Amino acid sequence: MPQTREHLEIMELLGVHDGLTAITKIDRIKDDEGMLDLVIDDVRNFLKGTFLDNRPIVPVSSVTGEGLNDLRAEIKCLIDRVRLRPRNGAFFLPVDRTFTIAGFGTVVTGTAYHGTVRTSERIEILPSGREGRIRTLQVHGKNVDSAFAGQRVAANLAGVDIDEITRGDVVCSRGIFRATRCVEAVIKILPDVAEPLKHWQRVHVCIGTSEVLARISLLGSKTIESGEAQPVQLVLEEPVICTFGQKFILRFYSPLMTIGGGEIIFPYSYKPRSSAMRAKILSRIEALRHVKTPSERFEYLINEAGILPKPEALQLLQDTSENLDILIGRLSDAGKIIVADNSILSENYFCEITDGLKGTLNKYHKKFPSELGMPLESVNFPRSVINLAVSRGIIAMTGNKLHMPDFRPENDEAFNRDVEAIRNLCLSRKWQLLTLDELRVELKLPENSFKKLIQAMRNGNLLALIPEGFILLRELEIEMLEILHKLGKNVTLAQVRDVTGSTRKYIMPILEYFDGKGYTRRAGDYRVVL
Repeated sequence: MPQTREHLEIMELLGVHDGLTAITKIDRIKDDEGMLDLVIDDVRNFLKGTFLDNRPIVPVSSVTGEGLNDLRAEIKCLIDRVRLRPRNGAFFLPVDRTFTIAGFGTVVTGTAYHGTVRTSERIEILPSGREGRIRTLQVHGKNVDSAFAGQRVAANLAGVDIDEITRGDVVCSRGIFRATRCVEAVIKILPDVAEPLKHWQRVHVCIGTSEVLARISLLGSKTIESGEAQPVQLVLEEPVICTFGQKFILRFYSPLMTIGGGEIIFPYSYKPRSSAMRAKILSRIEALRHVKTPSERFEYLINEAGILPKPEALQLLQDTSENLDILIGRLSDAGKIIVADNSILSENYFCEITDGLKGTLNKYHKKFPSELGMPLESVNFPRSVINLAVSRGIIAMTGNKLHMPDFRPENDEAFNRDVEAIRNLCLSRKWQLLTLDELRVELKLPENSFKKLIQAMRNGNLLALIPEGFILLRELEIEMLEILHKLGKNVTLAQVRDVTGSTRKYIMPILEYFDGKGYTRRAGDYRVVL
């Protein structure tokens, strides 16, 4: 019948690869000689080319008991062939039913997809993010201390109300999984589907115990014909929680019939905004669909990202922090990754980034040969990479200055003479500040040399450029701070002007600069000294 055919197709799409067939009610044809053989032949022909081809076919009767012992024996053989789901790792239970029991509270049921959970363990419910605790566990009606992947599990949850969880939610280990609205997948369309699947077509996606609407984003062509398999993105209309390698079913939006299915290749994707991003996604799908182990997948994703904080790496591995540490240790010993400041870096990324860092410092040394090094706050590289490069002796850091290990500042006499000239000139003018142009004219320096000199003094925190183009020596900045503190908590521009013997033209830019630095905060006509 059509439903039987559809269920067989769904089992194949979900990756079922072994089984057996029972032909029931054979007592109904006991007087019709040869009918059973005809039925067996008919079923065998129907199953050709499927995962049940050449698997046992067992005739049985629940009325007479005929064939039941043979069925039990075949089931036992089948169980021995079944590959167990991974029990070691993060727990993942798609919820298919919720209810309450008087005196106990909220109970959820489902088939554990991955990992192990124990009584009293803290869990997370996604996509809501609600946290709770496992009060008790049952497997097939028996109380147990732990439940693991492959089992039918009933979990009594503490701290979770019945209206906070529903079918389609996932009960899982905390901090390891996250909801997504865009996934990368490979889908296959059934051979007997009459019409092709088009780009951005709306479909139903059945994954875990969720059924959500989604758009199919085709990455390589405009349609998928019947019998074809292609990499795609699923852009979901509701958040779902899924795992790497999880199977799903696709159904037409209308009429509601199965058209195919697929496998999640990467759960945490994004809509590409350029052909280059689309090509990158296609490359990732192609690479990840052929990896054989979580370790290989993790290594690829680290190399792709370059650097990952540990919490993000945990979600990409979708495993416990203990297993992440074991994997990190193995890859680190193999020289494939580096751990620095709670971040994980690929060795290739570290080499690339440190080459860039060395290039940046060498350019700086060439441009400012009289400076010790580049100020740390001006270096646009991850701090974890900088710290690791310093610890390995690739670069050096003195105070807040980064420099090459063998670099020595020139500190030539002309440079020191010009710095001292600027200092003396600014101190002589005190609160009658000079602009950059005025200072360059006074010093009679070429424009290019003057710019390098000012930049070097700014980098060395010897002076600052403040509003209206004025220059403020660091020592005058400190002196002004002392003046403000002596004037009290709330000061006016007029007070500062009178104390310094200056004018509004110069004092206003200083106070605006202090507001920006957080030394003061403007409140009406007053400055609050912080």
